[in-house]
Amino acid sequence: MKIAFIGLGNMGGGMAANLVKAGHNVCAFDLNEEARKKADDAGCTTFIQPEWAVEDAEAVVTMLPNGEIVKSVYEGSVFGNAPAGAVLIDCSTIDVATAKETSAKADAAGYDMVDAPVSGGIAAANGGTLTFMVGGTEKAFKRAEKVLDPMGKAVIHAGDAGAGQTAKICNNMLLAVTMIGTGEALKMADKLGLDPQKFYEISSQSTGYCWPLNDYT
Repeated sequence: MKIAFIGLGNMGGGMAANLVKAGHNVCAFDLNEEARKKADDAGCTTFIQPEWAVEDAEAVVTMLPNGEIVKSVYEGSVFGNAPAGAVLIDCSTIDVATAKETSAKADAAGYDMVDAPVSGGIAAANGGTLTFMVGGTEKAFKRAEKVLDPMGKAVIHAGDAGAGQTAKICNNMLLAVTMIGTGEALKMADKLGLDPQKFYEISSQSTGYCWPLNDYT
């Protein structure tokens, strides 16, 4: 499949490389020359304009810093340049309102679109073990799933447009709470004279087990 990938930073670079490993023809763009060079080395074909990357693409994947940039890229470079009928997959973490607005504009322009933010961080992006939380129609999800599978360990349909971003922000809130709690518990253990390593050995095998304590690196 010919896939355009826009945004080759810490997350996008590894994701695009995994699509190449899966046998896809990846046409990639990033403003950063070094990021484009790394993508070239990984087997992507890179372009200096996003409009050129999306030409004739069956799918377009974006991994961008914020909602304003997402809107700018889709409205200025993707809509009207990617073939009508292509599936559009935004993996950026952005606000729900922008995700819904961009999806509605994509639908009006003749595209299937999903918001598909990720969990797992850079290591998972490089290793192809991301979790994708996907918002969009059932049809769009089924099309996007085939593109997302090589980049993740789980691709979950959260609901309609914007549901992926809703799931992501709620998951991030839960992560923040557990990270704060983990830090406070370690600090309390230390202040009360308990060896933090011993506390870790106990809690990592007890009801205090959580991702920040056991898996975060």
